[in-house]
Amino acid sequence: MGRTDNPAGSTDRQAVERLSDACRRMREQIARVVMGQDRVLEELLICIFARGHAILEGVPGLAKTLMVSTLARCLSLSFSRIQFTPDLMPSDITGTELIQENRAEGTRELVFVRGPVFANIVLADEINRTPPKTQAALLEAMQERQVTAGGKRHSLPAPFFVLATQNPIEQEGTYPLPEAQQDRFMFKILVSYPSWDEEYQIMQLASRDEDVSIEPVLGAEEILSLQRTVRRVPIADHVVHYTMRLARSTRVESEGDVPDFIRQWVRWGIGPRACQFMILASKARAVLHGRPYVSIEDINAVARPVMRHRLLTTFTASSEGIAPDAIVDRLIEVTEAQEDSAASDERIRRVLRPENPREH
Repeated sequence: MGRTDNPAGSTDRQAVERLSDACRRMREQIARVVMGQDRVLEELLICIFARGHAILEGVPGLAKTLMVSTLARCLSLSFSRIQFTPDLMPSDITGTELIQENRAEGTRELVFVRGPVFANIVLADEINRTPPKTQAALLEAMQERQVTAGGKRHSLPAPFFVLATQNPIEQEGTYPLPEAQQDRFMFKILVSYPSWDEEYQIMQLASRDEDVSIEPVLGAEEILSLQRTVRRVPIADHVVHYTMRLARSTRVESEGDVPDFIRQWVRWGIGPRACQFMILASKARAVLHGRPYVSIEDINAVARPVMRHRLLTTFTASSEGIAPDAIVDRLIEVTEAQEDSAASDERIRRVLRPENPREH
């Protein structure tokens, strides 16, 4: 294969194939422990390789914790589980400074003892069970990949992901996440009940008296390299414009062309960060599916998990049983796409037909 000066050329083609193959092997490994949930797993992998965080919402017993811990083993990453409770303090998550005596010098000094947030994958179990003050302890870690204690900054290990879980049924004694914190999560992933066949396989697996071993597929350095590959995936201007139209059509306070059903059902739309997340997530999805460029299909596939926890619906929508997902689906139907202009983008042409170095 000839080389190209395009950063998303032949070298990244090999990286795309490597990542696509790694994801296939991870699916095979996780399927030995978790039955079904293919969509949930794909959305988790998209978040991982797009360098984002995710909320998993589902009733207890759907293997959310097991899926995240198994994913960490597949990626050969350190894993930490934090059970959020009403009495959990911020220092219980980030760590605290303790006074230790230096017997050799006869002095005392402050030593920072790291908390459970210092891991590659942090599972924030039932994150809405703890007060906002403790929930906010994750904000700096999620956004800046660091923790500040005693005026000193402590870098978190790379890669770093926060995967939080929520129970949609029990709301007594819970503290809904502030909008600013929800906006830091790239995806909100809905974990549904398994199908009949999947649940039968779960029952069969539960009756076996054997330990299932998981083989690591990727290490930390490989993941960081593949994350850089994902960010270099080209996206045509018409796909960016389509993504912007989706986002801007939800902003009822704007003077632009907003559909009537949005004005009726949406109280507050999504911001530019959500638009950025859709583009990054669509790049990761394209690579996972073995494509070195982004299509509108990728944007539509990630629109639900990106937008569902950012759209604030009106009382009218709630009374009519209109969920955010239904609003997103209808918005996709009415938003004009120009998929046929992909071939006119020079960056896409370079990816599809790498140039011959002899022509230069």
